[in-house]
Amino acid sequence: MLRLFNVATAVIVALAWMVGAMAWRYATRRPVSGLLLLTLGILTVRTAFTLVTGNAFVYFVQPVFADFAVAVIFLGSLWTSRPVIARLAPDFYPMSASVAARPEMRALFRRLTLMWGLVILVKGGITLWLLETLSTANFVLIKGGAIITLTLTAAVVTLVWAVVVGRQQGLIHRK
Repeated sequence: MLRLFNVATAVIVALAWMVGAMAWRYATRRPVSGLLLLTLGILTVRTAFTLVTGNAFVYFVQPVFADFAVAVIFLGSLWTSRPVIARLAPDFYPMSASVAARPEMRALFRRLTLMWGLVILVKGGITLWLLETLSTANFVLIKGGAIITLTLTAAVVTLVWAVVVGRQQGLIHRK
């Protein structure tokens, strides 16, 4: 939409896509998650602000601040007894409190929390750098590929690392 029309059309279409996703979930009687509602609220504010100011930079820089805040949360949680990944892990792999308390698992959670905190920080830095150095159209084209590559690489590292530790701990058996 940015290439075919302009920034205003592109942000309106992005918001319409999100509204359509919510409408589809309602129409098919699927639950609408709190995350989807939160995303819709944030996207609505971003879109309105962009339309009022006519400034695309403001639209695209807001996620950078969110990335930096999330990175601080991840990295800050390393000074707690349960870093962020330790809190999220049971959502991805059911485990008892005794398994999660194993020293090897606690070390994995700390290392993954550190890795993801740094990945999110780098993601925000790359996004800001691209936003400041590229045209809006080139930013939109390049940012997606760069960030997806970074995120998928981190996800693969997370999965491999977790499987290795899971096997060492007897939680995952070879077939």
